Amino acid sequence: MKWGSLLGTAFLVLCMVMFQLSKINQNQKKEKAVLVIFSVLGLILANLLIFFPDVPGPSELIDVLYKPLGKLLE
Repeated sequence: MKWGSLLGTAFLVLCMVMFQLSKINQNQKKEKAVLVIFSVLGLILANLLIFFPDVPGPSELIDVLYKPLGKLLE
């Protein structure tokens, strides 16, 4: 079941990248590289969330960092 989600996510990202690459001019190589890099990073993060859904989010990291400061200011 998870492998189907993984393949589906990869297919959707591939479709989005191919659509966007056709919109970018051929001489804009840096923009194409950035698009591909960010898409691959997003795909990796999405796949990690598929396999490990209980990973804490960034808001929990902020709570851990600032909770002692909040107690100090009380």
